[in-house]
Amino acid sequence: MPKLKTHKGMAKRIKITGTGKLMRRRAQRNHLLAHKQASLKREYVKEYESSSANTKNIKKMLGI
Repeated sequence: MPKLKTHKGMAKRIKITGTGKLMRRRAQRNHLLAHKQASLKREYVKEYESSSANTKNIKKMLGI
């Protein structure tokens, strides 16, 4: 059976921590930022753990 290829788009968006958590960025941070509150924009900078519902699919795409 051939090896699984890493989904490069997903690999650029997800970071794996030392304990195995999958960290992701928040949405809404690319454009139209002028009318958004500064506190909200600071929240977008933080990284969050991906939901458990998506973890199985993300790991499959990353070949983990």
